[in-house]
Amino acid sequence: MRLHKNLILTLVLIVFVTGGMISCSTKNKNTTNETVESSTTNTNNDVSKSSYSEGYGAACAIKDTDLTLEEMLTYAIQDEYLAHGEYDYILKTFGDQKPFNNIIKAEEKHIAELKIIFQKYELVIPMDLSKDHLIVPTSIKNALETGVQAEIDNIAMYKRFLEQKLPEDVRATFVFLMKGSESHLSAFRNNLNKY
Repeated sequence: MRLHKNLILTLVLIVFVTGGMISCSTKNKNTTNETVESSTTNTNNDVSKSSYSEGYGAACAIKDTDLTLEEMLTYAIQDEYLAHGEYDYILKTFGDQKPFNNIIKAEEKHIAELKIIFQKYELVIPMDLSKDHLIVPTSIKNALETGVQAEIDNIAMYKRFLEQKLPEDVRATFVFLMKGSESHLSAFRNNLNKY
């Protein structure tokens, strides 16, 4: 009987890992995680339009009204995967371009920072499914515009997370990642001003 229960738990875990993402519209709030309490009620109207599909990353996080720690970390790593995937696509399509060639390295560090937190809290690290959610830019100017909006969405997501009650190490990581995104936003805007 115990072996049977362990097998079922293992299969459930495999299904969750291979799914790798939280869906905005079908998220089940009856999880074993405690809901992280919000210290304010902000609807985050900062984001006028999302850069990516609505079921993944920041676009999904901003709509989620009942965030858990695991969900915040999942949305965060999804959004970092998205940024890395987008910038990788741009570099492969348009060649070595500033600021994408520098920012992609920072996105790799952001992903690594989040993976440390996932491991510390013994949470399953979601798979990178960003390729299914990328926007395909038609020009470098369009790529820079996409980068601007992606970083705006990312910053808004981290601001929302920082309104929640968080463990101090998670808070510090979100602040670090948000400051990185603010720097990226500035770089994208500066390059976009050349057009």
